[in-house]
Amino acid sequence: MGLTNYPSMAIVVAALLLAMVITMVSMPLVRRLAIRLGAIDMPGVAGTESERHLHSTPTPRMGGLSIFLGFYFSLQTFMSFSQQQVSMLWGAAIIVVLGMIDDARGLGALTKLAVQIAAAIIAVCGGSVIRFVSVPEWISPSGHLNLGWLSVPVTVIWIVLITNAVNLIDGLDGLAAGVSAISSVCLVVVALGYSDISVAVICGALAGGCIGFLPYNISPARIFMGDTGSTFIGYILAVASIQGLFKIYAIISFVVPFVMLGLPIFDVCFAVISRVSHGENPMKADRKHVHYRLLDMGLSKQQTVAVLYLVSASLGLTAVLLSTTDFGRLIPLVLAVMVLGVAGFRLYRHRRSLLKGGLKLPDLNLRPPKKGDAARRQDGESS
Repeated sequence: MGLTNYPSMAIVVAALLLAMVITMVSMPLVRRLAIRLGAIDMPGVAGTESERHLHSTPTPRMGGLSIFLGFYFSLQTFMSFSQQQVSMLWGAAIIVVLGMIDDARGLGALTKLAVQIAAAIIAVCGGSVIRFVSVPEWISPSGHLNLGWLSVPVTVIWIVLITNAVNLIDGLDGLAAGVSAISSVCLVVVALGYSDISVAVICGALAGGCIGFLPYNISPARIFMGDTGSTFIGYILAVASIQGLFKIYAIISFVVPFVMLGLPIFDVCFAVISRVSHGENPMKADRKHVHYRLLDMGLSKQQTVAVLYLVSASLGLTAVLLSTTDFGRLIPLVLAVMVLGVAGFRLYRHRRSLLKGGLKLPDLNLRPPKKGDAARRQDGESS
């Protein structure tokens, strides 16, 4: 395996750039359309269901339509479509229409879930199916296990899981777009390494759309991607991973997509388990997601996004290494990163609990001074 096919790399880069440009150019038009359709996210009100909304001004949704346009026209330019890709685009179109209606009018959770399952089935009918799972040789001498009739339900669950996982991390400016861009680029690297140019172009175009959206979405955001974008991105990532990563017959092939998309998967599982454990509706919107927990620990919105970018990039790099390196050699590295991450998290939480308990810790003055601080210090020194 090696990234030696330079013409393929050039096509992928061109697809990324075209999707990025189309997304950026079409964004002002989509923003006007969102305002005209009433797809506007209002600021949160304390003590109400909307208090998890962190923006302070009304902001249009539906920005994901621009990402879809950049993605679609880029693929039309640089790809010849197989049945798998055609079915993927039909499913994606359904997801985008669903998202636009939800952003403009609002839809129930069960309605959205039903449409997502239908879109997943369309991808399955087109041939995007997880047919094999790689297993150790002591389980199967061939190194992989045929799922048989379980292939269809497993595939549908995977697509719906990732679709909603990306949707649920879309809670801070630039978070979902940045994390999705990182995951897409990592998928590109793996796909090129295995000479899967079609999957590389798909993920390159998706990365370009996400990157083109970021200038409009970085805090303070001028537009949100809404369900139009987050569910679309999750759907494409899920289907692309099936067409690419799940075809690798190696011990780690089933681990790689879970690691690469580890942040959104962990977030959705963490939120659902937390709700169920408290006797709440698992589909209820709340502040139990990872980014809200980091905010509650004292990080700013920008710091939280930066931390989650770093986590996503680390997981993506690990996934790339797992797909190119002997798994056994990487076990110590993965365990060390996990131990350090857990230790750092617990240390930070312990420090926060000490502060809440009244313990005074030295102020390292790492934050920039607020306006007026300098004048107050000068007055104090002169007196």
